[in-house]
Amino acid sequence: MPELPKPVAGFAVTFGTMFREPVTEQYPEEKRPPAARFHGRHQLNRYDDGLEKCIGCELCAWACPADAILVEGAPNTEEERYSPGERYGRVYQINYLRCIGCGLCIEACPTRALTMTDDYELAGPSRAGLIYEKDQLLAPLDDDMTPPPHPMAPGTRPEDYYRGDVSARPARPQPGEAP
Repeated sequence: MPELPKPVAGFAVTFGTMFREPVTEQYPEEKRPPAARFHGRHQLNRYDDGLEKCIGCELCAWACPADAILVEGAPNTEEERYSPGERYGRVYQINYLRCIGCGLCIEACPTRALTMTDDYELAGPSRAGLIYEKDQLLAPLDDDMTPPPHPMAPGTRPEDYYRGDVSARPARPQPGEAP
């Protein structure tokens, strides 16, 4: 087939799509699930007993190229323990007016406290409503979780939490410790 002149070739694309059935999505009524690797709203995760995974290290804020994350860490005490480590994220904010959804904050998190959900409805009636606070970002408590602050599971150390070994049985002895 001979090659068409460039202006005619452009019109061929237009005419080819002009008579097709339009694709109309019924968005608010019919919500389609996003792609498997979609980056949506952030979520701060918890351990199985309800303690927060965030240790207030601020690495996610340092990794954010849009400067959309604010973290202020505070020390845990035995009376008020929010995470198994020495610190927890007392203030945690994500400004979705600035967030570009790149996921670098997720990669920077050493405890996998921050992940991204498939929630893509982030519009709001005001600009202030698009700055999510810690209470909006925290994963909901399951029925068997205790809301923090509370002590770590009996017989556990912070290392057990980071390994995913949170249980009521005694902690494993460290090398050099008596069993």
